[in-house]
Amino acid sequence: MTAVKPSQEISEVQVRTSRFNRWNSPWLNSRLLIGLFLLSMIVVVGTIGQMTWDTEMAYVASAPLNLPPLGFTNQRGEAGVAEHPLGTEASGRDILAVMVVAAPNTLFVGVLAASIGVVISIVLGFSAGFLGGLPDDIIRLLADTTVTVPSLLILIVIQSIIPDISLTTMALLLALFSWAGATRIIRSQVLTMRESGYVEMALLSGASRFSLMFKEMMPNLLPYIAASFTASVSGAILASVGLEVLGLGPQRVPTLGVTIFNALNRAALLRGMWWWWGFPTLILVLIFIGLLLINLGLDEVANPRLRRARS
Repeated sequence: MTAVKPSQEISEVQVRTSRFNRWNSPWLNSRLLIGLFLLSMIVVVGTIGQMTWDTEMAYVASAPLNLPPLGFTNQRGEAGVAEHPLGTEASGRDILAVMVVAAPNTLFVGVLAASIGVVISIVLGFSAGFLGGLPDDIIRLLADTTVTVPSLLILIVIQSIIPDISLTTMALLLALFSWAGATRIIRSQVLTMRESGYVEMALLSGASRFSLMFKEMMPNLLPYIAASFTASVSGAILASVGLEVLGLGPQRVPTLGVTIFNALNRAALLRGMWWWWGFPTLILVLIFIGLLLINLGLDEVANPRLRRARS
């Protein structure tokens, strides 16, 4: 029997470890993948639904009134029909068509508001953390003041003044208050990284400030920026739905919050029309669960201690 040399054993372990590590990337953690899957499914179903389902039924008087979902009956004994598998509501809208249109609209508001807020926070956070001095004092004062402002109250006042608000306008208003928290996080990270060895070496080699901030530091901050973006999307969606449920959203464009507002306004709870408010609520729950899992997954990417605790 041939003896195996220790060097051969070590090489075989290294080969197995390298093969395993290719699939052991922190970006492939289960929370992040499940969260991305949930949000991707909502986007894919919405995209396919808009190509295969009649989205004109998402508007008033385009379908029979108060039909229950397929397989159920309403209080008048009417059964659901295949032409409207998720039922209809009191204004003659098909619930499936409403969901197909409303879910992407709600995600659009959250993503647009978060994108604008994150771009602002990147510029301000890097400027404050890297430049220091007076720019740091001014940006920190603005961020701290914005965080303490009751943003929901101000948004309620602003949107009550505007007679007819669009999805883009709502996203812009939400972005006014979505940059401050991310700016403080990015600033604190940049302050820490500014004292690191590779940044000092890059400064000694004559690298410009722009190159240092966006070529040297930015790649290391991508997990934090992605986590801030995800949290901003969740906060923007929550704020937009809250405003829409109060009747301050875009009344002519289907969104999940407007659908719930219409259901509450027409006493759907008392009339037993659970499908009217139940399906948009379910989609919102899936969206928030997906965003929470993505945030936890990105936190695991950025924090090696969490990876070691789970391994």
